Amino acid sequence: MGGSGIGMIAASILDGMPEVQVAGFVNDRVAVGTQIGKYKVVDGIKCFSPDVANAYANYPESGYGLMDRKSFWFRSRNRLFGSFVRQYARAEGKTRFLEIGCGRGDFIRQISGNANLEITGSEIYLKGLLRARKELPGIEFIQLDVTRDTLNGQFDIIAAFDVIEHIEDDAAAISNINRMLRRGGVLIMTVPQHMFLWGRLDEFLRHRRRYSRRELAGKLAQNGFAVARCTSFVFVLFPLMLISRLFDRGCERSQPDEASIGRRINVGGVLNWILDFFMRIDEALIRLGLSLPFGGTLLVVARKV
Repeated sequence: MGGSGIGMIAASILDGMPEVQVAGFVNDRVAVGTQIGKYKVVDGIKCFSPDVANAYANYPESGYGLMDRKSFWFRSRNRLFGSFVRQYARAEGKTRFLEIGCGRGDFIRQISGNANLEITGSEIYLKGLLRARKELPGIEFIQLDVTRDTLNGQFDIIAAFDVIEHIEDDAAAISNINRMLRRGGVLIMTVPQHMFLWGRLDEFLRHRRRYSRRELAGKLAQNGFAVARCTSFVFVLFPLMLISRLFDRGCERSQPDEASIGRRINVGGVLNWILDFFMRIDEALIRLGLSLPFGGTLLVVARKV
């Protein structure tokens, strides 16, 4: 769009600590003992950057309800990303998982039934978080600006799906993600790919950029990561996507509204089923270990070094 425990000993110590109010903020632990720091509770959500919680500067407030959960795109990305989380989860014990930019909790819903994951969802804006908390009351959701805030979680996996393209200082976000991972921990990230695909949808969603492989790999390396896997996604349907963007450029340059964007990204019936079938080809090729050469999305797995 935008943790878990640090062990039984630390948790037991923190359980004995009182909450300390400081200028309307609380010093307390977050997400089963992962964070000691100041936050302010707003509408029942622990907010580490409450001054931007309702700003919606980097993502439209109306965007949280745009995507139909039955959409081929929604279902395909959740299947694929879920397989990556399972692949990189710990073989034994709990895997501490944090999603940056969880929105309304759509991906977390996909993995919430996995008892081996200790899940925290974070998002910069409150609208998505309030909906996520309502639909997934057993999950810890917090408000976090990843360019300013960090959690001392030593997470095993951090996911950021279509997030950093919204952030002006994406290097700061990547650096803070690195700080929140344990050594050897894994970042699973997706971003929109190829600047020549830039269009009105990017503008509506307030993207700052689309990435090339070289650009993203360079920023990861500069901030303490080694790329373990890199592949394109939306490969089979890429010709249709390209035609759509070229057609978009030929249209009137007026700012698209929510309704027109919704019609473009949500299709139903037989067409949705057909597109879902083609997306499954992408998923199968990626699961086989292939690095797809081009596509609308770039998927990267990187380890903290």
